[in-house]
Amino acid sequence: MGLLRVGAGGWAYFLIPHEGSLRAYSKGFRTLLGWKRIVPTSFEFSVRCNRKLVDHYCGNKLVDDEKREMFLESVQRTCKILEATVLTVLLHDSGVRTVSGLERFFSDFHSKATRVAVEVRGSAPTSELLEILERNDAIHCVDISRDEEPMVESGILYTRLFGKGEENIYEFDDHELKQIAEKASNPRFEKSILAFHGVRMYRDAARLKTFLATGKFQKLSNYTGLDALEKILKEDATFPLTKSELLNSQGWKLFDQTNDRRTRAEEFLEKLPETTYLSARMVRDRLERMINQSSSPS
Repeated sequence: MGLLRVGAGGWAYFLIPHEGSLRAYSKGFRTLLGWKRIVPTSFEFSVRCNRKLVDHYCGNKLVDDEKREMFLESVQRTCKILEATVLTVLLHDSGVRTVSGLERFFSDFHSKATRVAVEVRGSAPTSELLEILERNDAIHCVDISRDEEPMVESGILYTRLFGKGEENIYEFDDHELKQIAEKASNPRFEKSILAFHGVRMYRDAARLKTFLATGKFQKLSNYTGLDALEKILKEDATFPLTKSELLNSQGWKLFDQTNDRRTRAEEFLEKLPETTYLSARMVRDRLERMINQSSSPS
């Protein structure tokens, strides 16, 4: 197994009482953008390339060379100060203009300690773009949680993990986290950088770190069964809600069905009859009655 780094897509929402978000975050995870001076020496940074710089190289608008140089210098300086391992570049296509712009970017970007990881969102990368990545020893950034595989051999896996929900509204169950760990441990990768980006990204990352260290998954809360389901509904559900509204807004969440089993809320919510529910307690009570009736002798 190669080196695995586990983190999340930012720390702004990583709130710990009486402690700064980045300082608290860096104690738990060792990969992400931040400020070098307040993190431990073992903390590893990756930097997202300024969108305006990408537009200056790959966009359709007229290029202001002075601004492009300013943005490029800023990105290079950031990578140098942070000793960033990876600079990620997000592209929305791999057309001719984008490919030629990316090639020029590689010729202009100079940061010896930083590898460039390129993600193409919304379409498959063209063979021309992949050739540029190979020539420049770049990383093809993919989402292995969506069954994507890097199409360039770089020795490094850089994956941004969104899951299989709508946009980033998702959290990973135990089986999915195991699959991520197995894929990231492939011998083809000397190093794997796993960056979670879902709405539960801190917890997802922490659970994977615990599994890698202990071989076990931690509980999500102090509750189990319907008590745990009721708790997650109370987090942000705005009642009254119909069954379909409950499924759409809450079905993606996980709860502890037992101490050792995480279950997605939709597995229980889809059993509800079609009606309007006025509270989380009403949902819980209805499910409890259904369970009791099904377990009663006929």
